[in-house]
Amino acid sequence: MSKVAVVYWSGTGNTAAMAEAVAQGARGAGASVNVFNLDESAFGGANVAEYDAIAFGCPAMGAEELEDGTFLPAFESCEGELSGKKIGLFGSYGWGGGDWMASWEETCKNDGAELAADSVICNEAPDDEAVASCKALGAALA
Repeated sequence: MSKVAVVYWSGTGNTAAMAEAVAQGARGAGASVNVFNLDESAFGGANVAEYDAIAFGCPAMGAEELEDGTFLPAFESCEGELSGKKIGLFGSYGWGGGDWMASWEETCKNDGAELAADSVICNEAPDDEAVASCKALGAALA
């Protein structure tokens, strides 16, 4: 059984809903899943080796960038451990066109991470299509 971590930060609850769908998809595919809401629990580089795959979720903030108060420091602490690791990315946005996700994917590829599936983004709250895509992302990580 593979072990999957779903690590996220959510300001409005949209990315939290996506995280739950990713976790459901991974569990449905037979994985053991731990969910880390970074407002409630810590996750960093020391945790990476414990998991076969990791889903990272963060909404777009400001000028389409990762939230830098809570999420970005946690993610940056993991970057040195991501080489060869199977990961997935997801998040919501309220404006713009998803540029933050493209640059985040590039960062992860430069870190040597393996993107297990297409990243999932949605405008505001996830609709049925976004939820299905999140579940598929979770299954791909499992």
